[in-house]
Amino acid sequence: MKRCNRFAGILAMIVVMAAFAAGAGADEKAEKGKKSGAKGGPPDEKAMMEMMAKVATPGEQHKKLEPFVGTFDTKLKFWMDPSKPPEETSGKTETKWVLGNRYLEQHYDGTFMGQPFSGIGFTGYDNVTKKYWGTWVDDMGTGVMTSTGRMNKGGKSMTYTGQAPDPTTGKMAANKTKLILTDADHYSFEMWGAGPDGKQVKMMEIAYSRKK
Repeated sequence: MKRCNRFAGILAMIVVMAAFAAGAGADEKAEKGKKSGAKGGPPDEKAMMEMMAKVATPGEQHKKLEPFVGTFDTKLKFWMDPSKPPEETSGKTETKWVLGNRYLEQHYDGTFMGQPFSGIGFTGYDNVTKKYWGTWVDDMGTGVMTSTGRMNKGGKSMTYTGQAPDPTTGKMAANKTKLILTDADHYSFEMWGAGPDGKQVKMMEIAYSRKK
């Protein structure tokens, strides 16, 4: 049961949207200017606005998230004990673009351990850090799972590292997740974490099929 409480709150992708540090970047640029002998004073307003517009504009990396948009039926497997067969359940997820195609917003509804289960996730690409990132919250906890990752060169998979509150220890528990795009209508999600002996074990697997 402890294992259930520990990982139930990080279901689904979802893996899976966050901010840019324009002001901090401007301060750093100004400081470099001072060190190089440039005149003091505030940064050039036009250059500042151009920089902010650039980092706030969705690009090719955001477009690569398009295959995950839509309504999908899900088949979920989760391992309470890595030495035993997984528990299985099903659900539905709806994912859409929000805030000008900058972020994906996902709503998941299904069951977990025989109880209704709902969660919300956001996924995006940060033009500043050059990384994909995700957040996840649900009705089986009060904390948030956060993760960052990268897409492979072929655009067919994404690997994330993240962390989520562990109610059994009161600390953050690390995890690793992977999204694998099979085709235009199917993708999968896998998650690993530390098992009872501290070694990495698969905790969850979700298969997504686009609803026709």
